[in-house]
Amino acid sequence: MKIAVITALVVAGVALSGCSAPAQPATPQSTGGASCTYLADGAAAKPAKLPASTGVPNTGSVDYVLNLNGQPVGLTLDQAAAPCTVNSFISLAGQGYFDKTVCHRLGDVPGSFQMLQCGDPTATGTGSPGYRFAEEVTGKETYPAGTLAMARTSQPSSQGSQFFLVFGDTVLPPNYTVFGTIDAAGLKVLGALAAAGTDNSEGMGVGTPLTPAEITSVKPR
Repeated sequence: MKIAVITALVVAGVALSGCSAPAQPATPQSTGGASCTYLADGAAAKPAKLPASTGVPNTGSVDYVLNLNGQPVGLTLDQAAAPCTVNSFISLAGQGYFDKTVCHRLGDVPGSFQMLQCGDPTATGTGSPGYRFAEEVTGKETYPAGTLAMARTSQPSSQGSQFFLVFGDTVLPPNYTVFGTIDAAGLKVLGALAAAGTDNSEGMGVGTPLTPAEITSVKPR
């Protein structure tokens, strides 16, 4: 089973194996940030250590740059809204987990589904970092252009390493953790990539990008 980004038009995602107990979302602490639960779950697509689970920053934001095909995509990561997700993303970025990986899935259906899915070193939609953790959602999430969000399976507590970059207003159920935003320059990079099209392997406008989309690095800005 793959980690799913589900719309009325398409079903796709990243598979996570295992039958562990459900992970728990961040637990606020009186001092020292939040605590998070990351559960070991299957083989890692690329070697990765578990993120720290205590003292997780849960206020403010932090800026990162994702270099895509050598072009910068600026990201602002929202630690207040999704501390455990941001903590995991930063941990994986610091370990070089995303470096030299290919974003395997592009959706370019204007008005309903425009996103690039990344974060799977296998580029198959089934890779994970060898752990999973709970979604951080309120049920009020929307996915306009400029949203940075996590992919997941249809099961609860199934986030791993895969994420998606929204470059055009996208209609999704509020099941996907929003953990940041994309800057205007980054949206232009994504738009240019989308203009080259997809192989339509999942339906018109959805599939593997015709122009390979390689992440060379993800670093603090």
